[in-house]
Amino acid sequence: MTVPRISNDHSRRKSSNLEAHGDGSEHNDHDKEKPHGTASPEGKTPSFNHEKQKMHKRYLNLLKEEFLKLYKNPIEYEKSPDEFDVIKTIGAGAFGTVFLVRDTISFYYYAMKTMEKSAIVQKKVVRQIIREKKVLQALSFPFVVPLEFTSKDNGYVYFVVPFEAGGELYTLIKNTGALPEAWSQFYAAQMVLALEYLHHCCVVHRDVKPENILINASGYIKLVDFGFCKIIKTRTWTLCGTPEYIAPEIIMGKGYSYTVDWWSLGVLIFEMSTGYPPFYGANRAKLYDKILIGKFKTPETMSKITKSIIRHFLEVDPTKRYGSLKTGGYDIKSHAWFHETNWDGILHQKDIPPYIPVCKDLADTTNFTSRSEAKLKSYAQPVFEDEFADF
Repeated sequence: MTVPRISNDHSRRKSSNLEAHGDGSEHNDHDKEKPHGTASPEGKTPSFNHEKQKMHKRYLNLLKEEFLKLYKNPIEYEKSPDEFDVIKTIGAGAFGTVFLVRDTISFYYYAMKTMEKSAIVQKKVVRQIIREKKVLQALSFPFVVPLEFTSKDNGYVYFVVPFEAGGELYTLIKNTGALPEAWSQFYAAQMVLALEYLHHCCVVHRDVKPENILINASGYIKLVDFGFCKIIKTRTWTLCGTPEYIAPEIIMGKGYSYTVDWWSLGVLIFEMSTGYPPFYGANRAKLYDKILIGKFKTPETMSKITKSIIRHFLEVDPTKRYGSLKTGGYDIKSHAWFHETNWDGILHQKDIPPYIPVCKDLADTTNFTSRSEAKLKSYAQPVFEDEFADF
């Protein structure tokens, strides 16, 4: 079996200590429920209808036009790294470090992702970084982080995005444990809308997980880290992702499409609902064995409709998975688990979030994991100029 390329900074994810949580019902790909239709689980009538979905698709068509214009004709927003004051280290990854910075002219706070050219070249991901920049600068959606500026100097390339003071969703789950259902529904609804938008623009994210979801000061979320994203029209075969969140078709080395993001959303909903991921194993091989057959356990306390939405996303057969069916997002939005969801209110950020993070000021980093301060290397001469000529 070919092992997928591992996503950034996931050594903190442990699967060996999750065995004790498997005290509920067990599911695998052979456990099927009755087809979901107008009569939803527990007798609830869907609050979402086909007409609303048609209207939303027209809206997505307009957004796709804007995306394609910017993707084909990028608008450069470059600023020198010297135009930012570094405040604090707030994140780290395989290629570099994320800093809280302040614009010396506007005094706005941003998150600056710094990536060392030599590390990018060594790991042979130059094209990946350039693609990430090209895609990010063209995206514009409420729940997707916008790329404000880019830059490069002798030794580094930089992405500058808004600073979201609420921290990672991963940290919230880690500190809280199982989230209240209303919280999980609120975050999942935003992810549904974000993935619908990305897929409509032919973008697959391929690394959906709580570490890549930030909460802003208002309580809404932003999907970040598009390092594994790709524009696809039919299928792709690249092996990448985070072990606990990888879809079966990626493990099997089959060609796959946008359906892998919907699988990851199912894992996310499970983790938000329980405090731990659905798939675990003593080693990666055992973990993948469980993913391949869709074997996971749910707590006895989990509601039927929560189990139902999770099973629809964690469908091993991608052609039967929610998000990939003929009616697309309608199946998801009309599911009983989202019965109380005001989709328009969330899209326009009119709903009051169930949880609003405590942020003392615009530069408050207390919602982020404390890290030792990182220092960038000094390069007297530019390196790898040819490789990054298109950045």
